[in-house]
Amino acid sequence: MLYSCALRRCAVALLLSVLVFSCTPARKAATGPARVPPPSASEARLRQEIVRYALQLRGTSYRYAGKEPSTGFDCSGFTSYVLGQFNITVSPASALQAREGTPIPLKQVQPGDIIVFGKNPRNIQHVALVVENRPEGIIVVHSTNTRGVVSENISTSSYWQPLILEARNVIGRQ
Repeated sequence: MLYSCALRRCAVALLLSVLVFSCTPARKAATGPARVPPPSASEARLRQEIVRYALQLRGTSYRYAGKEPSTGFDCSGFTSYVLGQFNITVSPASALQAREGTPIPLKQVQPGDIIVFGKNPRNIQHVALVVENRPEGIIVVHSTNTRGVVSENISTSSYWQPLILEARNVIGRQ
């Protein structure tokens, strides 16, 4: 008799736990940035104009805290200046640019998006402007402290690739 009471209590407890946990909504898994819809024709043209303009600035020297082509650029001064020429306002500080716009998956970056680099999200070290997203990698234009404004494939760079943290769309937010 004692054995059957204990067995019944155990069965009731098991049944209650199944009911409680099966009725609890499942947590949504973290999926990262949402899929990015393709840009409109006018946005695509704007993105290409931004990239064309940025590429014209290749060869400009690096200058710490630099924000103008006549004196030189640092990385965030470069992206801020270029986007500003098209009435797109972003901070001249890379740590702030890393929070502007909307995050997007690296596989879906488009010309004019910003790539954020650093050792971790609390240590933002660099930003760059996307030129092109090719099967062989992401091409950017950016101001580096050793070479000034250059364009290169960051996906194949042993220096830049491990530092990529995320991408931000600061154009489509307008």
